[in-house]
Amino acid sequence: MASNLMPIPIVSFVGRSNSGKTTLIERVIPELVKAGYRVATVKHAGHGFDLDTEGKDSWRHKRAGASSVVVVSKGSLAMFADVSEQLKVEEVRDRFLDASYDLIIAEGWKSEGYPKIIVVREQVGEIAFSPDGLLAVVSDKPIDLSVPVLHLDDAAGVAALLIARFPLRRREHELEA
Repeated sequence: MASNLMPIPIVSFVGRSNSGKTTLIERVIPELVKAGYRVATVKHAGHGFDLDTEGKDSWRHKRAGASSVVVVSKGSLAMFADVSEQLKVEEVRDRFLDASYDLIIAEGWKSEGYPKIIVVREQVGEIAFSPDGLLAVVSDKPIDLSVPVLHLDDAAGVAALLIARFPLRRREHELEA
């Protein structure tokens, strides 16, 4: 990362499978973008994944033995790469994201030390968590905690909490210039 800015902050949304993490994130992102944020997301896929399409050129390159395949078009870039171990979000940030982002929203990584928003849905059950780094709980049921508890439908409230905790980085840098 070639910048004198502090590293891009990371916040992790954690919760059980089907608790609504992805839906909440996709509703929070437009609120942050509307406030001027440039957001990156990193999704943990605990059971692996394969995004490349069989028969496409990139799939053929990978199948032929390329360790990494990068596909670039006007306005888009995708990378398929072998990794020897599970990367942490800060490793993804430092290797693949430039300093122009204001915030990284990670989905998963509940055991890492990132500030966390826990998503709890009554019908799915709760998740064990440590209060260390806990920013808020988002739920469809009342919960009594010492951190903010927001409703699953309150994407604007979650965004406001993130904006207060993680101020825009680029604006601060532009004021220094």
